Amino acid sequence: MQRIAIAGATGYIGGRLAPRLLDSDYALRCLVRSVAKLDGRAWTLDSRVEIRKADLADAASLTRELEACDAAFYLVHSMMSAGGEYAQRDQQLALTFARAAHDAGVGRIIYLGGLGETGSHLSEHLSSRRDVEGALASTGVPVTVLRAAMIIGSGSASFEILRYLVHRLPVMVTPKWVSTLCQPIAVENVVTYLVGVLAVPETAGGVFDIGGPETLCYSDIIRVMAEELGLPRRWIIPVPVLSPRLSSYWIHLVTPLSHKIAIPLAEGLKNPVVCRDDRITRLVPQKLLNVREAIRAALNQVAARQVETSWSMAGPMPGDPDWSGGTVFRDAREVAIDAPAGAVFRAVCRLGGRRGWHSATWLWIIRGWLDRLVGGPGLRRGRRDPEILRYGEALDFWRVVGIEQDRWVSLRAEMRLPGEALLDFRIEPGNQAECILRQTALFQPRGLLGLLYWYAVLPFHHLVFRGMLAGIQRDALKITPAAAR
Repeated sequence: MQRIAIAGATGYIGGRLAPRLLDSDYALRCLVRSVAKLDGRAWTLDSRVEIRKADLADAASLTRELEACDAAFYLVHSMMSAGGEYAQRDQQLALTFARAAHDAGVGRIIYLGGLGETGSHLSEHLSSRRDVEGALASTGVPVTVLRAAMIIGSGSASFEILRYLVHRLPVMVTPKWVSTLCQPIAVENVVTYLVGVLAVPETAGGVFDIGGPETLCYSDIIRVMAEELGLPRRWIIPVPVLSPRLSSYWIHLVTPLSHKIAIPLAEGLKNPVVCRDDRITRLVPQKLLNVREAIRAALNQVAARQVETSWSMAGPMPGDPDWSGGTVFRDAREVAIDAPAGAVFRAVCRLGGRRGWHSATWLWIIRGWLDRLVGGPGLRRGRRDPEILRYGEALDFWRVVGIEQDRWVSLRAEMRLPGEALLDFRIEPGNQAECILRQTALFQPRGLLGLLYWYAVLPFHHLVFRGMLAGIQRDALKITPAAAR
């Protein structure tokens, strides 16, 4: 049985690729920064799966992790731009991976890059993808490159941008790139190609364009999305002076994505992204979904609560703040709940998203909008699943940084703050069948502005946190009969 390494198994594509590789009878070695990010995924329980914590910048340790692997998927790239630094780091990590793969005797590398014409006119984001391709091939290990344009699938960054823009804006003032040609591809077709090339020796060392059966301009894709959402026609007004950077800030305000993610995506829209050859369709034949079919499949997954992975799950986990040093403000509350620990845990895991935070909804909405205006994520990211939380997932403007079944959920604030904030829920046994839910908000201020912020929001804590605790209690009592059954 062949053993396949996946760098980026916690990401959007990697998280969908892994179970498909298992279905095709491969053994997996997942190289991840955070092992806990894979907790709760059913496929990780398979005996053929190894999960290794790996530092992609450390060539020696990476070589050890890649030993005895027949092939390796490299599904790593920066989602956020920060000048040219992200491109340089991506290239350096790819060089390190290529050296490690060579020294470990890996037979081939498979990389998913970006579609677009070659040359100096490419956006910085697409140019970076080309540099990564070259870095991966620099040590002589055969590299299979699949280049894709917009990937349409539930939870993908491009799909979420499209869905939110169409849903929220009946009239769109857009840059002239709405007339740029694009050849989108459904995420399930992308994953099929990634799995398929492993079984086709002719794909080793080749570069292949992958796309769906249709080539449309972005305005046509917007029209199809509106029809599938059951919305009236969206009016599109192209404006030549609207730059990709300005577009990225508009995307930030209207959609869940940060402008740091939107900048490279928006800049890439100026480049036509159309397949120049169809060799891959003969080497790995499959039924390709057209744009309407791909959008419909993605929307059906969202409606059925079957979103496997999301763009917001990728990326490094920030280090924990040092709560033991300096000033730390604390708001601690507790309540006894006549319900089993499992019901209380489920009620805590339901927080956020469409259900909200139980009380002072208007305060949460205002805080979300203020956060968006200053460049934070706001409340628009929502959550992947309305019932289940996983380590590392986004939850509105929080991130799940700790979770233990029926005992503990810890959320770290990612909104723009003059300090570090943590919201912690602990479930402890009480008398007889009841539980004690302890809710603690911690805030470590940064400078004078941090102190002023804490005292400015302090009057609202009683309303917000007391109401949240009471709401969790009500929800747990409703869950309890079902849990007992």
